[in-house]
Amino acid sequence: MLFSSIFMPHILPYQPPNFQRSTLLDGDNLWTSPVPYVLDKDLRAKGVIMRAFEQFRVKTCIDFKPWDSEKYYINIQKLDSCWSYIGRVFANGQDLSIGTGCDYIAIVEHEILHALGFYHEMIIENNFIKAMNNESTTHGVPYDYMSVMHYGKDGFTNGKGSTIITIDPKFQDVIGQRLEMSPSDALELNLRYKCKSTVAFSSYCGFSNGMMCQMSRCSQGGIGWEVVTQVHGGPSSDHTSKETGYFIHVSTVSGQEGDSARLETEVVKPTRACNVQCLQFYYFHSGNEADELNIWIREFENDQDTTGTLRLMGQITGSPTSHWKIHHVSLNANKDFQVVFEVQKGAGISTGGFSIDDINLSETECPHVVWQIDDLENLLNTSSSGTQMYSLRQYSKDGYAYRVAVILYTTYIGMFVQLLSGKNDDQLQFPCLQRHMIFQLLDQTPNKQLQMLLVKTKQTKTKNLKGYSNVLYGSFSENGEQIYYGPLWVYNYFATLEEFQSREFLKGGTRVTPCTILWARIFYFSNIGLLLKLKKQIKTFLCIFIIILTIASCRENFNFISENNVPR
Repeated sequence: MLFSSIFMPHILPYQPPNFQRSTLLDGDNLWTSPVPYVLDKDLRAKGVIMRAFEQFRVKTCIDFKPWDSEKYYINIQKLDSCWSYIGRVFANGQDLSIGTGCDYIAIVEHEILHALGFYHEMIIENNFIKAMNNESTTHGVPYDYMSVMHYGKDGFTNGKGSTIITIDPKFQDVIGQRLEMSPSDALELNLRYKCKSTVAFSSYCGFSNGMMCQMSRCSQGGIGWEVVTQVHGGPSSDHTSKETGYFIHVSTVSGQEGDSARLETEVVKPTRACNVQCLQFYYFHSGNEADELNIWIREFENDQDTTGTLRLMGQITGSPTSHWKIHHVSLNANKDFQVVFEVQKGAGISTGGFSIDDINLSETECPHVVWQIDDLENLLNTSSSGTQMYSLRQYSKDGYAYRVAVILYTTYIGMFVQLLSGKNDDQLQFPCLQRHMIFQLLDQTPNKQLQMLLVKTKQTKTKNLKGYSNVLYGSFSENGEQIYYGPLWVYNYFATLEEFQSREFLKGGTRVTPCTILWARIFYFSNIGLLLKLKKQIKTFLCIFIIILTIASCRENFNFISENNVPR
């Protein structure tokens, strides 16, 4: 067992009883996927753990399932600190602790990787039982300073200096990152378990080197899809802002109203029992506001069906854009299918068209809310400290109204949620406790499998109600409606500019184009959600609502088990 004190340096390393050394090279210490698990009934980090499971599914071949009488399973509990055994060691339930202060996705992934057979990326003298060369392997993967298994420079420090010094000084402040598992972590895990596929990721296309990713094109009229590096009227580069990057474009400058062009993917075969898929792509609209980008799926009844049935899943139209925009479409196909992008020319004069780039298709649920803030660096440089920005009113799946707020400071930002009055208030339950909120800044690395997200989470408890009774904060007008709001809640200190710049959280910048973008993605998780406090005035409920992750796709029933009931 190794204790990841990197995340809680003030706590001494903990060694569980009956500690046994496992070996990364011993196949008997590997799990069979899907890995059975149990979540203890007192565990408060359930939403974070489920989110971590989904990241493993997207990036690796390892899946997880609720325990169903299997001999070997992981028993995830809230014990002392954060720790795990290395590899599959014990039958009848192998403990893994996600204790107080450990409910971060990076920590959960760190401990799960231990359980799956990973040592730390480095070994600290006198702190760990050291793994010999004949006991461990990196499978040829280069040393990874970005590994979630790497300790930070001050791990176990006595306060008199750093305990780890990187050979290359530029990585000194990189080691110990708290985002999530790195691409090399995922690659090494797949190599260790001798697999190349993933559980929940279907495909990615960035049109690299002008290639079409096995997609086919067809046209009706005078317009058609073309792989390009830039177009007159915009965009001037692909989504990555690289001058040599490619994307695919349909010009609507010429042609007649009603002309259309279709782009069809290869046939996709759903593999997960939940039949949920999320299509994510970036688009740039430089045509007429009457032009349309339609997203269809063509479903096939069986192998003999070569025509299929088209079903419209989404549409983009309206005012042109000045930046690349991210877009998600939930597909929910239960048969073999193709994704079909169709541009249809509308009435009026066009000076551009529709462009698409960086298409990701995964068997996961789409986020429910995505808020894109353009030109963030410029806003930070030109706005006074404390400037507040608000999203439009949104509704959760269960009907609560809310908005997201960002507060700009000189060197960092705060991020908040705020419950609003809404159309469903008289039918809602207040308060609704034990929910999780997950804020996620999107790493805009084009391939979803290579992203490392900045994620922070909160959970409400009964004590969070204190101080919010009999409070009415105010109101504002939106689309002619008077909307009441409660207090801002969550992160006054969410992320620094240095953290934004550590990955592709900011895209573009002044180097190529002024489109510096921050993404805030908000999800919901169906069985654990949050509401803090109720205030009713003029039939309006005012309380703090916390948004959570929906891990979708396959909504797993939590398999809770108390320590007294675990078979031994």
